Amino acid sequence: MVKKLLFIVNPRAGRTKSRAPLFDAVSIFSDAGFLVCVRCTAGRGDATRFAAEEGADYDVVVCSGGDGTLNETMMGLMRLDREKRPLLGYLPQGSTNDFASSLNISGNPVDAADAIVHGSPKVLDVGRFQERCFVYVASFGAFAKSSYSASQSAKNALGHFAYILEGMKDLNTLRPYRVRIDADGEVFDGEYLFGAICNSTSIGGLMRLDPENVVLDDGKFELLLVPSPKNPIELQNLLLALLSQQYEQGGLIFRHVSHVRVETEEELSWSLDGEYAPSEPTVEIENIQGALDILL
Repeated sequence: MVKKLLFIVNPRAGRTKSRAPLFDAVSIFSDAGFLVCVRCTAGRGDATRFAAEEGADYDVVVCSGGDGTLNETMMGLMRLDREKRPLLGYLPQGSTNDFASSLNISGNPVDAADAIVHGSPKVLDVGRFQERCFVYVASFGAFAKSSYSASQSAKNALGHFAYILEGMKDLNTLRPYRVRIDADGEVFDGEYLFGAICNSTSIGGLMRLDPENVVLDDGKFELLLVPSPKNPIELQNLLLALLSQQYEQGGLIFRHVSHVRVETEEELSWSLDGEYAPSEPTVEIENIQGALDILL
């Protein structure tokens, strides 16, 4: 029986516009015995539509693009019944590729394609944010806006630095957000500069978590909260903890949780895998354990 592979490509992602490596990737898939169908996205939502409408007819769905393309593809696959979801493959071609870093997926399309055809499925948790899903992070506050407001051309040219530049624009208006967070029954009620619920070792290309603290299929998120400092000493301790990646020190809050409820009366926009999500008074975030199988 012929194996079928749906290859979803975002032609605008990445710093290079050469398509030669992608043709090489298709050749690798074909040589491995796959009948390959290529779909190129032309705008937002295309990857989701392709994966949802066609994914059930394929053994493997591979997406090529940045974390946003991966998020869209995953959203489409999550609309399918669990038993009908094909295996997922990822050729990271974006500017930060946080999730690929967590899984040690090569940024070289040829190497990544080779890993897909010779790899084995790994179970992956997915996050549900209200009615939407995310692969690796939902965040709010400082630097969260920069993940979706930096232009594609800036991301392509500058990579991680584009996020930092965009985030610096917000420094003059940097302010705490008053929120109440219920994380598996533990309540945090206060003012926070930044919050992230993630399933990744990299957050926004700026913060990194110890891989030993992150298990991608354990039914748990990693919750990181940065409280608003009350004085210069608290600010210094927070910065030292962030720079040294000691997330359980300096007043930072770090937990492993399955369910998070966030309540606020303020305008609090979110970033889901780098994609914008509007403010809501109450947000429910839950871990869907073992939602997808990814080829690595």
